[in-house]
Amino acid sequence: MAVGATAPGIRPVAGATGMEIHYRDVRGSQSTRPKGGQPIRSERCDTGPRQPPAHRDLLTGSTVQSLSGSLPIVARASLHGDRTAVVATDGSFGYGDLVTASLAVARRILGHRFDLEEGRVAYLVRPGFQHVAVQWGIWQAGGVAVPLALSHPPPELDFVLADSDPDLVIADPELGPIMSPLARARGIPFRSSSEILRKDERDPAEGDSPPPLPTLQEARRALMIYTSGTTGRPKGVITTHANLRAQVTSLVQAWEWRPEDRILHVLPLHHVHGIVNALTCALWVGATCEIHPRFKAQVVWERLAEGGVTLLMGVPTMYQRLISAWEEAPPDTRRAWSAGARKLRLMVSGSAALPVTTLERWREITGHVLLERYGMTGRIGK
Repeated sequence: MAVGATAPGIRPVAGATGMEIHYRDVRGSQSTRPKGGQPIRSERCDTGPRQPPAHRDLLTGSTVQSLSGSLPIVARASLHGDRTAVVATDGSFGYGDLVTASLAVARRILGHRFDLEEGRVAYLVRPGFQHVAVQWGIWQAGGVAVPLALSHPPPELDFVLADSDPDLVIADPELGPIMSPLARARGIPFRSSSEILRKDERDPAEGDSPPPLPTLQEARRALMIYTSGTTGRPKGVITTHANLRAQVTSLVQAWEWRPEDRILHVLPLHHVHGIVNALTCALWVGATCEIHPRFKAQVVWERLAEGGVTLLMGVPTMYQRLISAWEEAPPDTRRAWSAGARKLRLMVSGSAALPVTTLERWREITGHVLLERYGMTGRIGK
């Protein structure tokens, strides 16, 4: 086999800043989970030394020391204090709330184990504070987060379970009737998000001192995100914590994210665009992420007209629907909506090619030239 070639059915996933390449067998799960149930791990994916690592903040140049067992984004969140992190239908929550809830999730997922050791955890949780807490909790427990798509029918969800071979499935209570039978049929433990997010933080059996969380190195795997499957069956793309930090810090610099920002988040949370570019960038800098449960053009326009939002990210079809809603609105409403949109500092379109006609019409309506970026989930899987 030629140098740089891979065996049939094996796809390379580029590591952050050329650090390493991970391979995943898209024909099934046996290359990632051999007999015995233990995930394959590269030499760089061990738990490493117990000394919490320090990370240089690219915005301020200062050094952020990670809390024991925590990842940089969690350590940073602890420093943001009472700032508002997430606003959603389930309420308004500070960074301290997010840290506390995600720690509780991590401990409940772990149970009596010390480390998930990159075991996958699939979750179907509606956008909002609980979704973020579950994601961060999986990471802090040493697991790989596998977000599932709310829009997918049961056969597609079952495909992801079969391919990713998770150790645990988590779902909202109202989505339990869908996910619980799928998990049970494959012998995968199932837990409700309400159970792992209940307010009492510790089981009485744990005593006064909860067990410590694993100290994690950034070379560990963090996410398994599935491509849209436009050219074949969806493929699970592995992203490490180092990959995530490299992308987030580069976007924070390029797009000049700051704590005063407030992003209107209307993207799905099972692709890189919504998870990393919108959500994680905001939480990295201490900004506020206002998460809507779904995209509705009129609701987005009304929110922009209220003011206070500084960033909006979407896909071309979202901007086309926003344009259609604007064109159907009365003149006074159009003026109010356009005035609100002009106050934003950045609007981004991605995940698919933006038609020139949409770009030009959006500029006429809002004064904004959309920043276009390519689809990251499919790209990193190539």
